[in-house]
Amino acid sequence: MGAPITVVIAEDDQQIAEIQRRFVEKIEGFEIIGIAHGLDEARDLVEVLKPQLLLLDNQFPTGTGLELLRELRASGSSTDVILVTAAKEVDTLRTAMHSGIFDYILKPLVFERLQASLGNYSTHLGKLAEIGSLEQSDLDGLFTSSASKPATPQAPPSRLPKGIDAITLNKIRAVLVSPATTLNAEQVGQEIGASRTTARRYLEYMVSTDELCAEVSYGTVGRPERKYRKQC
Repeated sequence: MGAPITVVIAEDDQQIAEIQRRFVEKIEGFEIIGIAHGLDEARDLVEVLKPQLLLLDNQFPTGTGLELLRELRASGSSTDVILVTAAKEVDTLRTAMHSGIFDYILKPLVFERLQASLGNYSTHLGKLAEIGSLEQSDLDGLFTSSASKPATPQAPPSRLPKGIDAITLNKIRAVLVSPATTLNAEQVGQEIGASRTTARRYLEYMVSTDELCAEVSYGTVGRPERKYRKQC
């Protein structure tokens, strides 16, 4: 096994930063090498330690994570960035994507979502390391646009049943990105900014189309709970 992927956390809330640290430490192949609670500290840690990955919040007392992200890109920094934020505005997402983030995770942070994202990142680095001279097939495995990778099978919008829309379906697909991510309806609702009832309606629809599978688990008091994940 190779050296672990180095990670810096930039989060102004110390409790949330500590949660992120504990989450990352549970995931094999990653090593936290620094934690910053402000933008200036984050800038210094990236410049000096040169981590492979930065888990970056957006809102700081002195500015935004997006401003730091633009600085890093302008300076030629090779550190990849996953934005971990409560910002649900489409403009924030669009700006982050234009600035070259690897992933966009909404708070409150769910361990399974972070685990899936870091797993995808590790796989991405592995693919890059294996590539010699570029072939189109290599590029198709790195980029996820519809032009280079077959889209996830989904019903055309005109055939969706009443009460189900394509935008919300795609939000859930972005949350349940891999079979390794298993969440209940309440957790999915928090991720997409919807109620538990709404999330469950969409999740059950996706189960009915074989896009997701559901399994029943029992908590400490024995109450059954349905959890959902992407079909393998």
